Amino acid sequence: MHRVGVELGPRSYDIVVGDGAAGDLATLLSGRARVAVVTQTRVAELHGEAVQVALAATEANVETFTIGDGEEHKNLATIEALCRGFTRFGLRRNDAVVALGGGMVGDVAGFAAAVHYRGVAVVQVPTTLLAMVDAAIGGKTAVNLPEGKNLVGAFHQPVGVLADPRVLVTLPEREYRSGLGEIAKYALLGDRDLAHLVENEGEALVARERRIVSDAVARCAAIKARYVEADEEERLGLRAHLNYGHTLAHALETVCGYALAHGEAVAIGLVFAAELAGALERIDTAEVDRQRALVESLGVGTRAPDGVAATDLLAVMARDKKSSGGLTFVLAGANGLDVVDDPPPVALRAAFAAVGVTEGA
Repeated sequence: MHRVGVELGPRSYDIVVGDGAAGDLATLLSGRARVAVVTQTRVAELHGEAVQVALAATEANVETFTIGDGEEHKNLATIEALCRGFTRFGLRRNDAVVALGGGMVGDVAGFAAAVHYRGVAVVQVPTTLLAMVDAAIGGKTAVNLPEGKNLVGAFHQPVGVLADPRVLVTLPEREYRSGLGEIAKYALLGDRDLAHLVENEGEALVARERRIVSDAVARCAAIKARYVEADEEERLGLRAHLNYGHTLAHALETVCGYALAHGEAVAIGLVFAAELAGALERIDTAEVDRQRALVESLGVGTRAPDGVAATDLLAVMARDKKSSGGLTFVLAGANGLDVVDDPPPVALRAAFAAVGVTEGA
């Protein structure tokens, strides 16, 4: 069992990674009168029993709220439906929400908890690899608008994150590979131990060997915890580094109508960011090739779907949350990652071409 602390003063909490992690719900939520479990139908069928058993020890009144699958349900209408359901259930400020599912469930349940009664405690119980290594940690919650991904949300730290890698055996292959795309991002943030693990144990990660997966999840969690502690609400520019590869990734998700899984889009975005940094001569060709090879070693694709227009991507990227009015990217350089605004068109064209996008840049 790994425990990673997120040190935020009175709002500090632990990320627990290991077999039976959901059992910590009994301690975390002891004394709560009501607990709302937000999940999806298939997730509840596979993993709901362990959560219900743990919550039985709290003697709380528990009600389960199911939301739809897919990004099309990650919207304000779902938030309204949840909050109305919470109100009918009698959920109040001293009660709690449990987010049981992947990143979409965590974002939606976390946002609903943030705004219901101006803030209800939430525990994240991630059931996908991507949620375990990233989405469930750090308190960023949001829903989508037609204009873009995660444009309406709030910072709302959980009171705990409970990740049991055993649940990943039920995860469809595509969703698991999506999580590997996010692990690749963390391996490229400068943590030598994680980069070494990915480069030397990539096959074991792809094969879901539990010891290696648990180690990778815990290492990613520790990296994210340090960024969250240093820049909780992304005011200083440090936490923006966690968006490495995400400027293009979010645009791809939007332009492709969310046909790409998040981690698939991130993998493409990581290669795009490396190629853009190379075109700007921030890093040399060898480093560009190393970053591409690391991503590809995890079996995730690194080329955009056919027919995606650069002009459409650029329009969406200009609305990215990190943007100060133009185009904003997190790029590698001689001293690590930096936020870079408005790279020249010739560099953008080269980076787009490197991931199979050739139109209109």
